[in-house]
Amino acid sequence: MERATAVHFSALARALAVESRRLGLVTPGFRSPPRRFGLLRSIRRVTGGGVVVAVRLSGRPVAAVAGDMVDGVLAANQLSGPPAVAARAQLLAAIGEAA
Repeated sequence: MERATAVHFSALARALAVESRRLGLVTPGFRSPPRRFGLLRSIRRVTGGGVVVAVRLSGRPVAAVAGDMVDGVLAANQLSGPPAVAARAQLLAAIGEAA
């Protein structure tokens, strides 16, 4: 189980940005760590319609961080049900090599 690093995080963020744009989805900004202590992930909507997804890296496997980032894209786009399942599969496929 490989631990996530800043290099993993930036590669995942780039791959998710490219794929979310390709799918016509809102691309959130990504940061680490979340502002609130103790959280593994958070989502913040900002003025103007932007979204920031924050994910904790420290001591976490790359796969867990990647999953949180994908969940952040889905939440930013308010996807649920079959559209969320389809988008999740495409996003995970796009980050396969980065993760």
